[in-house]
Amino acid sequence: MTMFAFLALLVIGLPIGLILCIGALVFIYETGNPLLLDSYPLKLFSSLDNFGLLAIPLFILIGELMNGAGITTRLVRLASAFVGALKGGLAYINLLANMMVASILGSATAQIAMMSQVMVPEMQRAGYDRGFAAGLTAFGGLLGPIIPPSIVFVVYAVLAQVAVRDMLIAGILPGILLTTLFVLTVAALGWRYNYPKGERLSWRARFAALRDALPMLAIPAVIIGTIVGGFGSPTEAAAIGAVVAALIGMFYTGSLKLRDFPTILLRTGLSSALVLFLVAAAGVFSWVLIFGQVPQTAAAWIQSVATTPTAFMLLVLVMLLIVGTVIDGIPGLIMVVPILLPIATEVYGIDPLHFGVVVSVNLILGLLSPPVGIGLYVAASVSGVSAIRVFWVALPFFFVACLALVVLALVPWLSLAFVGG
Repeated sequence: MTMFAFLALLVIGLPIGLILCIGALVFIYETGNPLLLDSYPLKLFSSLDNFGLLAIPLFILIGELMNGAGITTRLVRLASAFVGALKGGLAYINLLANMMVASILGSATAQIAMMSQVMVPEMQRAGYDRGFAAGLTAFGGLLGPIIPPSIVFVVYAVLAQVAVRDMLIAGILPGILLTTLFVLTVAALGWRYNYPKGERLSWRARFAALRDALPMLAIPAVIIGTIVGGFGSPTEAAAIGAVVAALIGMFYTGSLKLRDFPTILLRTGLSSALVLFLVAAAGVFSWVLIFGQVPQTAAAWIQSVATTPTAFMLLVLVMLLIVGTVIDGIPGLIMVVPILLPIATEVYGIDPLHFGVVVSVNLILGLLSPPVGIGLYVAASVSGVSAIRVFWVALPFFFVACLALVVLALVPWLSLAFVGG
């Protein structure tokens, strides 16, 4: 009955947080044990009683401050100064700027929306197909939740009870790998379709662009340096990053005014509430799954299909790519981690950080996969083209992302190389 109620509510389009909470209540009704209701509000509260979750509203605040400070435009100018003269220069600029923005923003959908507004019209004016420009920007947004800071990684760390710092560090090499593969794809497409070159700037102009963008680069440098160097927790690093972003917007770019802060804080609060409600609902739902021995049942079935860790990881890739096509990243994470993580760690001996990177990237890729693919629809709506066209034109990047995912699944070192150092 619980599963039927869950699927029925999912089909009618109820928000996933409410579905998780209602599903837990249906399960309690099924058990006939009203004493479980006493634990229900306690589970909701205890799921949020975690210091690491404070990083989420702070990372969201950084993104909002960055939007208001005009930082994105300067980062695009910096990327243009150094790679714009290459064949397909604007495509490289798109990826490089996405990588730099990802190191600040940490949210795929926000990044896709922001970069689509900046890059798609510019690429179209230079002679690129508008659908290709939108698709490239959408897949560039895939870097947002991988390169630290990452809200998805913070949520996973809380669900898996691993250090948020270690989880964020684990995303560094995967983010670099994905960026490198995308760059190679652009190079191959540029050679195949003879993409236009951009203007070659003088070294004086390049250094001027670097000078203008240097304070912006201080934001990711402060965040990542604080975390990797062990000078503070991810929450403290995010707080420092927010202060730096506010100071840059107010006193360097001059785009941020005191009157803007109430609106920025309101948007931050609303976005944070949505994410944190999902986390609270996940706590209750996980408790129900464990009480109902769902992980044990799933483990028995998976063990009958996958006899080795490699087979298990490949099975997970296929399963989660399907899940990710119909459910957004964080809700998908909340649904599958309580079931699959105990199997991965206890049955197959897979490191939880390695598993977290693979699962997170897998579900994020679903943002750009039909039929739902919310990232596709964001890029399409901002760019004025159909979501299906965006997907088909950017299909090479989808295949490259799948290749990166397989490599990450089979090579744990890429996720664990910097952890524990």
